Amino acid sequence: MSTNMTASQNHELRRLLELSAMIGSDPLLTQASTGNSSIKVNDMLWIKASGKWMADAFRDEFLVPLDLAEVKACVRQHIDPTELHTSASLETAMHAVLPQRVVLHVHCVNTIAWAVRQDARNQLRHKLEGLRWQWIPYVASGLALASAVERALSVSPHTDLLVLGNHGLVIGGEDCRAVEDLLWEVGRRLAIPARPAHPADYAVLADIADRWSWDLPDDDNVHALGTDPVSRSILSGGLLYPCQAIFSNASSAELFRSIPSAEPGGREENLFRSRPFLIVQERGVIFSAAMTSAERSMINGLAQVIQRIGANAPVRYLSEVELSDIAGMLAHRYRELANTSHRNGAR
Repeated sequence: MSTNMTASQNHELRRLLELSAMIGSDPLLTQASTGNSSIKVNDMLWIKASGKWMADAFRDEFLVPLDLAEVKACVRQHIDPTELHTSASLETAMHAVLPQRVVLHVHCVNTIAWAVRQDARNQLRHKLEGLRWQWIPYVASGLALASAVERALSVSPHTDLLVLGNHGLVIGGEDCRAVEDLLWEVGRRLAIPARPAHPADYAVLADIADRWSWDLPDDDNVHALGTDPVSRSILSGGLLYPCQAIFSNASSAELFRSIPSAEPGGREENLFRSRPFLIVQERGVIFSAAMTSAERSMINGLAQVIQRIGANAPVRYLSEVELSDIAGMLAHRYRELANTSHRNGAR
């Protein structure tokens, strides 16, 4: 806590840390280092440091203090504030332009399952009726997203809930309690039952994992990426949201397409062994021993999202242009920080 603040202001910072840690402990709201939180106090913007895990809110220097006027000046001059403050969240510009004192951005799997639909806006209109919300079609993180938020606020200044296409959820409020209450209300409205996970074929997967010295997850929800035909079909169509591409270092859906269970021992073995994970058709999933905790967390989150997308849902995949932007330096920086900052991958 800062020694230059009153007891009340320090309490506000602590409440933000408590809220961040609570949310970070829920894999249905954040995965790995995704998501960010902030609070505006004494003309300062306290925002989550880039690459930090929300679950680690009480470890190290989780919040970075920035001069709010300086950050807003950067945005007005079309300069991404993270170019000057490299330790701050990649979404700093968005947090700065939102008027609420407390801002929370989460990668809620239920929200994402709606946000990757072509008809998301119409579907959400009914789900979120009565709330002060707006839909923002997919736009890249950073200045582009901040500009889209400013345009939305110019239409409806009292907006305190944003659903980001192919991305996630943003909530603003005057204090942490207001943000938390709205988060749970939105969660209640957008909840989607996950398809029951098909049991994995652990015998076949264990044989491959043993031969390759790989890891065999014990979670049938993860294995559903391979055992559930609906999940396999959705995965084969393209990439759904930025973190799927960033954490898998993938620019196409090829990595997420399942392979027949007979293939891992064939001529293609060396090619498959170079992958971070392998989705085996009708059998399940195995992880490379080299996969980081961040990558494993993201695969778990992906499985939860996929199991909430209906078989007949009109899915909106990321375009080649959008994927090209994600593959740039911003994604590289994000991935490097995300994979190294969580206590060397320890949970």
